[in-house]
Amino acid sequence: MPRLALLDPTETGRQAEDLEDKTRHLIVGQEETIHQIARISYPRLSARSPLKQNLRNAVFVAIVVCGNLVGNVLLRAGMRRSTALPALAPMAYLNALLNSWVLVGALLLIAGLAAQLALLSWADLSYVAPVTSIGYVLTVLAGKLFLHEPFSAPRWAAIFLITAGVTLVSRTPPSTAGGECYGGRQ
Repeated sequence: MPRLALLDPTETGRQAEDLEDKTRHLIVGQEETIHQIARISYPRLSARSPLKQNLRNAVFVAIVVCGNLVGNVLLRAGMRRSTALPALAPMAYLNALLNSWVLVGALLLIAGLAAQLALLSWADLSYVAPVTSIGYVLTVLAGKLFLHEPFSAPRWAAIFLITAGVTLVSRTPPSTAGGECYGGRQ
């Protein structure tokens, strides 16, 4: 019967509470030491300096924006050199991918997506989506400059609105859901 007492939930609960109390008495006054050990043992758990966070955010936003910008321009340039694709012809799409402009453009879009995934692992979507949307503005301008596409007054107005939104959002903190932990959020 003593073995059953070990499985009794009320007894197990009391044992857990006793252990927690003993542990709490050991930890009181040692919080800073424990934090120092954690920072040395697990450097990625320690908080990053604001400068490093801002630099990291800027680098990944730039990779997302440039990957999407150059990737889309190269896709468009490559598709200008091919015939119009029918809606349901897989072989036509595979042939289009053999065009070097399209292939490099697709690879740059994949790199931009990978950077966006990394950015989303530590920053809020409500920050990432608007800040990286500056790429839409740059894509319209690149379409005008490099591909000689038409550029109307409504597009100018849209560029102004997007730029204003990006400016407002970029002045907010990237993450509002708490600190970072190794491999994602806490």
